[in-house]
Amino acid sequence: MSSKTLEKFLKVNVEDLKTKGLYNEIDPLESANGPVITIAGKKLINLSSNNYLGLATNKTLKEAAIKAIEKYGVGAGAVRTINGTLDLHVKLEEKLAAFKHTEAAISYQSGFNCNMAAISAVMDKNDAILSDELNHASIIDGCRLSGAKIIRYNHSDMNDLREKAKEATESGTYNKVMVITDGVFSMDGDIAKLPEIIEIADEFDLITYVDDAHGSGVLGKGAGTVKHFGLSDRVDLQIGTLSKAIGVVGGYVAGKKELIDWLKVRSRPFLFSTAVTPGDVAATIKALETIMGSTTLNEQLWENGNDLKKGLKELGFNIGNSETPITPVIIGEEKQTQEFSKRLYEAGVYAKSIVFPTVPKGTGRVRNMPTAAHTKEMLDQALTIYEKVGKELGVI
Repeated sequence: MSSKTLEKFLKVNVEDLKTKGLYNEIDPLESANGPVITIAGKKLINLSSNNYLGLATNKTLKEAAIKAIEKYGVGAGAVRTINGTLDLHVKLEEKLAAFKHTEAAISYQSGFNCNMAAISAVMDKNDAILSDELNHASIIDGCRLSGAKIIRYNHSDMNDLREKAKEATESGTYNKVMVITDGVFSMDGDIAKLPEIIEIADEFDLITYVDDAHGSGVLGKGAGTVKHFGLSDRVDLQIGTLSKAIGVVGGYVAGKKELIDWLKVRSRPFLFSTAVTPGDVAATIKALETIMGSTTLNEQLWENGNDLKKGLKELGFNIGNSETPITPVIIGEEKQTQEFSKRLYEAGVYAKSIVFPTVPKGTGRVRNMPTAAHTKEMLDQALTIYEKVGKELGVI
């Protein structure tokens, strides 16, 4: 017999979320996650995928994965520190270090795992972390896991960061102080002020940590936010995922060799979770070679992103202050945001609503993620649908 206490908790709270327009329905895909997807037999222009460069469905990546599976099998068979490290993992980490312009790199099972692993391996209860208030949930959880004092600074507010860095370092309370920021903020598409952050870090001897999940493959001709600002030798820890622009799955930390050696013996997801599968590793290597070998996909991504952004702005939508292809259409109220997304779906566009707690209450939005794989015709059709739905609901 199941717990009545649990049943009551779930029933009350799920119903509360539904009433407030905060309950998220999951839509299973019946196709690959490409520029056009199929859900419940309906074809839709897909504007909700992080597959920035279209590599998730790339033929050469699929061939690389199949070849690796035939040689190594479908699973690595163990954690990295026992005998789950294949020569493929070593090759991937060498490729990642070259990609991020660092001495070394370590790969993990996901980008989320990276933040669980790296923050708690370096920081502890005797330390403090200065964290941008809009940092990703995985950063927040990684900070909590470390036991360090978490000091939030106002989003991209360099005066607030400087003041709090000064207070933390001069207090004499902490052994180490770290500053953590996303490279690109995924809900608004703005870019961290890395040059200013590094300047403050130098002044107060802060450890610098940049999560470049949405910057890798997008900024810096593909090399990421840190390279975009020419700061590859000035950031202590570069973190990223391999599931967005890279198109596969996994994550990495890049930095000095001594840092990577430490993470290999002290980061818990590396020590206690089975290694990434051979097929995924091989596909990731091929993706990195593709990105490093040509800027064509990166250029197409930016062209599509700029076209969509221009079109939505001309229609009168509030698209915020995005500096990247990520383009939010900010609606505001949660129920209206979900209704807007639903109407887009009915008309042929899949653009998922994003509401609290992912974004603050009253700032609900439909987030658009154009990719290099979208054609001009797809984006023009999407804009036509946006105009129709926007006028129907009185948003424009």
